[in-house]
Amino acid sequence: MSHEHDTARPVASQGSPGRRVDAGAGVKECRFCEMTRQHHPQCARRLPKRIILVRHGESQGNLDMSAYTTTPDYRIPLTALGAEQARAAGRRIRDVVSSPADGAAGTPNWKVYFYVSPYARTRATLREIGRAFPRDRVIGVREECRVREQDFGNFQVEERMRAVKQTRQRFGRFFFRFPEGESAADVFDRVASFLESLWRDIDMGRLEQDSSCETNLVIVSHGLTSRVFLMKWFKWTVDQFERLNNFDNCEFRVMQLGPGGEYSLLVHHTKEELEQWGLTPEMIADQQWRASANRRSWAEECSSFITAFFDDPKDSSESEDEEEEQNGKIKALQ
Repeated sequence: MSHEHDTARPVASQGSPGRRVDAGAGVKECRFCEMTRQHHPQCARRLPKRIILVRHGESQGNLDMSAYTTTPDYRIPLTALGAEQARAAGRRIRDVVSSPADGAAGTPNWKVYFYVSPYARTRATLREIGRAFPRDRVIGVREECRVREQDFGNFQVEERMRAVKQTRQRFGRFFFRFPEGESAADVFDRVASFLESLWRDIDMGRLEQDSSCETNLVIVSHGLTSRVFLMKWFKWTVDQFERLNNFDNCEFRVMQLGPGGEYSLLVHHTKEELEQWGLTPEMIADQQWRASANRRSWAEECSSFITAFFDDPKDSSESEDEEEEQNGKIKALQ
């Protein structure tokens, strides 16, 4: 699809976030971005510089599984170590968003917007992370139920849960549904819904400040939910998801906008880190493309992990030649 602009519809002004102006006033809407959800670097739409996924700090449930027997999952608190981990994560995230990009001069003008799971351990993690940020750097905070933990049921009997999780290993982590709870596939559905809302927030200018400000989204959530978020965003397959390793407590992943208009894990992180997280060579190659300054045609060259579905796929010309040769042999036998 070519990068065309629609002059018939009103769009948000870049100078005044959230305000709608007529296209006749000179502001144009990018049809490429609207149809593909892929950002073109020449488009006036302003995307967040980074989307940062953070797992909560160490919780009492991480320390002792018996805590789930008497305490609802959503009320499980952080440990003292978990709070310390969160404070350290806040300082590291602040360093990431406040550092100038490679080759850039000076300190960027930056702000952060937080989304947080409603669970006690994620809200407590956010409070500790927030200590690293001056108030004037925080655009806002929103509690978002759709990025909550996978539902494992109500009160969880420790021995029973151990047996159930062993069954999950045999069945498959993505499709196994916990009794009275959710599967990772269920989490995928609600994360997909959240992403649609996130795009609307971006389109309506709810997250931006001014044209000189870099906006950073920080999503404080849970290990599986964050992996599902990455799966949905980067269009990873179920098999690729099952290879992924979980986040450590207060570990975070940085999806950063590259010069070609795509988010990539390889702008901030290294190839070695991605390998440690369980990404395959094909997945890493896709991240390298996304981090590249040379934008490829979405319709023709976007990564769709073709080799994950076909054995030794051939291009169309080879396939047509082989088909004609086979048809000729059949006719000769008739």
